[in-house]
Amino acid sequence: MLWLFLPVIAIFSFSLTWVLRRYALARSLIDVPNARSSHTIPTPRGGGVAIVVCFLAAAVAMFFLEMLPLNQVAALLGAGALVAVLGFLDDHGHIAARWRLLGHFLAAFWALYWIGGLAPISVFGVNIDLGIFGYVVAAMFLVWMLNLYNFMDGIDGIASVEAVSACVGAALLYWWQGGAAVGGPLLLASAVLGFLCWNFPPAKIFMGDAGSGFLGMILGIFALQAAWISSNLFFAWLILLGVFIVDATVTLLRRLLRGEKVYEAHRSHAYQFASRQYKRHLPVTLATGILNTVWLLPIAFLVVAGKLEGIFGLITAYVPLLLLALKFRAGDVEVS
Repeated sequence: MLWLFLPVIAIFSFSLTWVLRRYALARSLIDVPNARSSHTIPTPRGGGVAIVVCFLAAAVAMFFLEMLPLNQVAALLGAGALVAVLGFLDDHGHIAARWRLLGHFLAAFWALYWIGGLAPISVFGVNIDLGIFGYVVAAMFLVWMLNLYNFMDGIDGIASVEAVSACVGAALLYWWQGGAAVGGPLLLASAVLGFLCWNFPPAKIFMGDAGSGFLGMILGIFALQAAWISSNLFFAWLILLGVFIVDATVTLLRRLLRGEKVYEAHRSHAYQFASRQYKRHLPVTLATGILNTVWLLPIAFLVVAGKLEGIFGLITAYVPLLLLALKFRAGDVEVS
């Protein structure tokens, strides 16, 4: 049944993105390039709503078909919808940062209530159980995932390619372990794939905050849900999302150390410097997908297969990404 769902979701996402593009053009919801933009052509935004609608509708349908459990669907539906609505409203106007952040934490704690918080994590054979404090740590993780995904959605197709490659990679790992929890990532990959047809360089529509924030939250929830299956799967998700996690974290830390206002728009991520260096978005977006497939997925597989300790896998995956981020000046001062 799942395999019948996937092409249908992709087709609906593709079609709804077309409708949203027409809507954005009619309502002048256009992302006009400015000094902080990585694009040069005015482009409609808000297409990520197609991902939200198609994924959540499919998740609800799969619950009624008894293919997804209630706690998983409730976590995804409540947290994802709240984040998407906040992003949609911000795309159409402006919501103060403090209210957005409050909404993000409410969404995070809603999801954590349904998935049971942060599972005990096994490190070198020792189970680390943070208890009630784990809820705080996990909430901060979800909010950071949401915001870093927003930060990393700055050039054509990169956020979509990251989501599709990470979800397909995770689904392969779940399948290899017996198939538990494979449905959620495949549903999301299909919803994003339909949108990616419009978002691939050169993009005809952007996903906007509603889409990028939603993806960050949902991928974070997937990672935390995986921890309840096995710690190795949790580490695998962190590895698969390494390109975004490393670039965004290094950039944030370097800007914080300089005393900059991290909530202000900027173009100092490694992927943004790289896109300006190559004068195109396509090579950087493709490189992201290639890194995820030929570097991060094999390391994640070794971790899940028990051939590599999770922490060692994370270090092995992240060190080259860190060097790559620094090579492309992640967090450097922008030169006008």
